[in-house]
Amino acid sequence: MKSILTPTLSAFTLQLPKATHLPLLTSKSFPCNPNPTTTLLPLKPTTLSPTCSIHSIQSRDVHMEPATLPPGEIHVIVGPMFAGKTTTLLRRIQSESSNGRSVALIKSNKDTRYGLDSIVTHDGAKLPCLALPVLSSFRQKFGLDAYDKLDVIGIDEAQFFEDLYDFCREAADNDGKTVIVAGLDGDYLRRSFGSVLDIIPLADSVTKLTSRCELCGKRAFFTLRKTEEAQTELIGGADVYMPVCRKHYVSGQVVMEAARTVLESQNVQCVSYA
Repeated sequence: MKSILTPTLSAFTLQLPKATHLPLLTSKSFPCNPNPTTTLLPLKPTTLSPTCSIHSIQSRDVHMEPATLPPGEIHVIVGPMFAGKTTTLLRRIQSESSNGRSVALIKSNKDTRYGLDSIVTHDGAKLPCLALPVLSSFRQKFGLDAYDKLDVIGIDEAQFFEDLYDFCREAADNDGKTVIVAGLDGDYLRRSFGSVLDIIPLADSVTKLTSRCELCGKRAFFTLRKTEEAQTELIGGADVYMPVCRKHYVSGQVVMEAARTVLESQNVQCVSYA
């Protein structure tokens, strides 16, 4: 047997590629090998070639995903006047702050009823805020570094911001911010007010609040204007607006229209007499 096997092994050894610089991989190279007397054959040179090693490293680099921000959120709170929209917003902001998140509040600089440095509810609760003409100025006003560290942005009286849609989409989609928006969904004529309804397709949640009808106590979904002014934007409180149910909105609008007609006729008569 020896005289037959020995030449065969010698021939096999001679046919190996000239890669004598590659050491044999033995059991010493693999401490976990259960049989320390076993000698492993050398790997093929192509397995350990520099080209293959570099290629595998480059492939891993190509498929590595860059670090990304966590996804943001958009939550919308709507309803008529005196429904508790601002109160709900402030509670959400306080809850986020209590959970260790960095928060900031924004309101329109058009609303000067309680000063420009605070958001104040009808029952007196308040938190500090930035009053801005447009939301696009917030990042610069707040500070770029501070904005990057910010987690939650609250926006009150959102119907006054024309750039509401773009700001919310950018903050949530690209910057990973949680944006909580509170505003009127309709004006005193029950028409869409500002851009509040435009952001509903972007929203993670929408909360529709109701008030109590000032005339009958039932649930109020609408805002009735008490005065004769006809412009859409008329900032005021209980002296100008009241929450009403559908029945009293319709009847109230009839009364208000009749009152406007009488007042207009009186003005015409006064002019003619003059």
